[in-house]
Amino acid sequence: MRFTLRLVIRLLCTLLVTLAHTMFWAPASKAQDLVEQEKVKQIWQLLDYVAVDYRKAVVKGQIASDDEFAEMQEFSQSVHQQLASLPVKTAQMGLVRQAETLRQLIAKKSSPDAVADRARKLSIALIDAYPVPMAPLTVPDTRRGPSLYQAHCASCHGAQGHGNGPLAASLHPPPVALTDHGRAYERSVFALQQIISNGIPGTAMPAFSQLSEDDRWIIAFFASGMSYEDAARESGKRMWETDQRARNAVPSLGALAQSQESELALRMPEVAAHSLLAYLRSHPEALAASSSDSLALAKARLADSLRALEQGDIENATRMALSAYLDGFEIVEPALAAKNKELLGELEQTMGAYRAAVGKAQLNEARRLEKHLLVLLIEAQASLNGSTNDPLSTFLGAFTILLREGLEALLVIVAISAFLKRAKRTEALPYVHAGWMTALAAGAATWAVATYLVDLTGASREMTEGFSAIFAAVVLLVIGIWMHQKSMAGRWQAYLQRKLAGSLNRRSAAMLFVLSFATVYREVFETVLFYAALWTGGNGMYMLAGLGSGVAVLTGIAILLTRTSMRLPIGKFFMMSSALMGILAIVLAGKGIAALQKAGLLGITPIAIPRIEILGIYPSAQPVFAQCALLIIIATSVALNLRSLHKT
Repeated sequence: MRFTLRLVIRLLCTLLVTLAHTMFWAPASKAQDLVEQEKVKQIWQLLDYVAVDYRKAVVKGQIASDDEFAEMQEFSQSVHQQLASLPVKTAQMGLVRQAETLRQLIAKKSSPDAVADRARKLSIALIDAYPVPMAPLTVPDTRRGPSLYQAHCASCHGAQGHGNGPLAASLHPPPVALTDHGRAYERSVFALQQIISNGIPGTAMPAFSQLSEDDRWIIAFFASGMSYEDAARESGKRMWETDQRARNAVPSLGALAQSQESELALRMPEVAAHSLLAYLRSHPEALAASSSDSLALAKARLADSLRALEQGDIENATRMALSAYLDGFEIVEPALAAKNKELLGELEQTMGAYRAAVGKAQLNEARRLEKHLLVLLIEAQASLNGSTNDPLSTFLGAFTILLREGLEALLVIVAISAFLKRAKRTEALPYVHAGWMTALAAGAATWAVATYLVDLTGASREMTEGFSAIFAAVVLLVIGIWMHQKSMAGRWQAYLQRKLAGSLNRRSAAMLFVLSFATVYREVFETVLFYAALWTGGNGMYMLAGLGSGVAVLTGIAILLTRTSMRLPIGKFFMMSSALMGILAIVLAGKGIAALQKAGLLGITPIAIPRIEILGIYPSAQPVFAQCALLIIIATSVALNLRSLHKT
């Protein structure tokens, strides 16, 4: 037993180091994708800047500002160079040619309308060829807008956005007036967010990369509304609440982030466009967070993957297939799980099958699965676009999520606590309770870190859950085998007589803490992700009611299990506890392997078995193999224990 504990402790240290690494450093391929996305966003920002600010450089074919004209030439040249350096795609050469046309238009001092039109068309073609998320993942909390603006922007742009802050006089060029509606007319919220994120070269506008992504979106939405008057906001609110055409014009948070008033005014009366954006930019909570960007990215990555496979580039095809899941679909997975669990399971299974087909270079099968995935992604979008404010669905979602995610951890904690009470070693209980309480705090802290400090990627989340589950499975397996051994006739009495306190107070107490922590941590972090997806401005009370009901039911289950276990004869108690530990170890092993498959660390070999997620059973050979291996270990240990008993 001492050797086994030392082995498990060493495994724990290795897994904790791996967990820390995977949470904060994405794989090389993931980092590559992020660099590509940032470059695409930077090119888009330059094009937007040219479209808006070229008017200050050239008036009626003459240079109005030498500095502005030089900047337009510099930016257009940079666009041309950066487009040429993007990963090779069929559309890339066309983009480069459009960039050259834009550069020539500027060199010829063409009209602002012609330059703006070319820059806008190029930016649209760029995002079509290289899709990137262009909207916040959650609805920005604009209540924090005034304080963030005063802390980071008012010193230059002025308290009211007039460009007359205390530092404005010393800056060249001077800061823009955010109340100037002429500029706001041409600019989207996404464009402002990119300026806040990356700054503007050659000006005093810095990059606010130290702020979280959420804070930058909040400032962008707040600043984008500074050129609108209250009367327009009130008019826009009435329009939004009564006119379905207004809702159709801006159907999602992603559409709002990308909307320009000048473009919207081409599809509806100009006064209506003005009022609608005045209201929505100040109150984005009127729209539920949209998944359109991420699912569009998933579709684009699948197309890239299939194209690479057709060209024989299996490595890149595999990387794009994994990106379709992690960068596109995984972002909306918690929300879809709360709304359509069956569709989520089918999507996960089909994406796994697609990655397997790509890995085996099965082109025809990959084509078939890619078509099926496109249909499923469209269904997912339709499901996600449904009402998020239905009280009953919100309550039931919050309730069932907590039960599903919390039951496994509860069973482990109750079993260990009951064992300690039966063994009359209650002084070790604080280690168990400290473990699960620390896990609750760590889950909340991890969510805060992922939300406000670093970008916790889909791969990182899956690896965190995967390694935590595998570690818990290993420890449960060891404890289950040990409990079964002690359940043999008379052995538990002999064990208790051999100074159980010394064992618990040294190695086992620390192991109990670690097991409690690891088991609860993976469940609480996943639960937080689901709850974040459920939460919207109008359903908070229903979600909290579901949470409270789930806690009450879990508490009742814990009390029932504890009282029942305390009435069992201690030998039978050990036997039943060891069986429970073995079952949970098998379940967690399957879930852990499946999570590592989603993260791309393990391959996928589809097999024809049903998917039973509550038991950790997935239609893939790898998790099934791991579970079978644990079954063999358990069966062998039981046989050896029985054989040892017969000898004695």
